[in-house]
Parts: sequence; C-alpha cells; structure tokens
Amino acid sequence: MDDVANARIRPALRILKQNLTLMTGILTDRAQALAIKEVMKASFEAFLMVLLAGGSSRVFYRSDHEMIEEDFESLKRVFCTCGEGLIAEEVVEREAEVVEGIIALMGQITEQLVEDFSIVTCEKSGIGLMGSGQKLPMPPTTGRWNRSDPNTILRVLCHRNDTASNQFLKRTFQLAKRR
Repeated sequence: MDDVANARIRPALRILKQNLTLMTGILTDRAQALAIKEVMKASFEAFLMVLLAGGSSRVFYRSDHEMIEEDFESLKRVFCTCGEGLIAEEVVEREAEVVEGIIALMGQITEQLVEDFSIVTCEKSGIGLMGSGQKLPMPPTTGRWNRSDPNTILRVLCHRNDTASNQFLKRTFQLAKRR
C-alpha cells in the first residue's frame, strides 16, 4: 500500500547508516565531513521528492503530518549522530529548515493551504487581488522547494487526500479527482 503508515522510513535508515559507516571507513578523515554533509543534503532532497513528486498514487491525509514529521526527525538524527560528530547539529538544523517548513504545510488545514496558495500565486505572478471570474494561473515549477513557493503549496494540495483539496483542484485547474 502507498499510505504513510505502511511506508515509514526506518528500513531505509538502517541501510543509510550502514552505507555511511562504510563511506567513512573508506574516505580519508579530511573528506568525511564534506561527504556526509552532501549525502545529508541529497537525503533531505530525496525526502521532499517522495512527498511532493511521488506520483499520483502518493496521497496524504492531514493526520499523516505527525508520522511524516517523526520520519524526518529520525532522518535528521542519523546525521547528528553519524561519525561521532562529523556534522555539527546546527548545520543539520540549518539544512533541515526548508524540509520542516514544507512538512508544516502538510499539517495545515486545506482551507488555509488554498488561501496561502492564492495569495502567493497572485503575488508571484503580479496579478494583485483576484477579480470575480478571474482564474489563478498554474504556477511555474521552480525546482526549488519552499513553503512560500506556489508550486510547492500546489503540490501539497495535489497530494492531500480530502474533499476540499479535490474540489479546489478541479474547480481551479480542472484536475481530475485522485484515487
């Protein structure tokens, strides 16, 4: 099944820890911290890709927010404890900020997401306030996830499994109901 409860991160973390241990054993001391930091950045980006670009069968309920948050905390802990302090906790926290902001979006009610999406879409496209009968434009894909990026908010709405998001997406962009 594609639901969050049946796709937790723990099995992947065991493999990641084994590979990080192997990598630090192979690399010289000088290269270890940089390599671990780059793997951390790639891991955080991959986590977001699963959440925001995981395909049409990948849907989330608002109540899944807590499990997703817990999984990301587990991922962060791997890098905080990896290699006896190769990466400072502050560095991990700084790199995690974008992901945590997006996970926070997943915990918001759909109506708030729709409002936030409408506001940032209008601001970024230069429309200003929406007039009656005016349609929101499809935001461009920036390739940079961020909680204030209209495309990121739209992706959270697209993967949200509830009636309000389905109705908004169908009304605004003629996107068919998922599942």
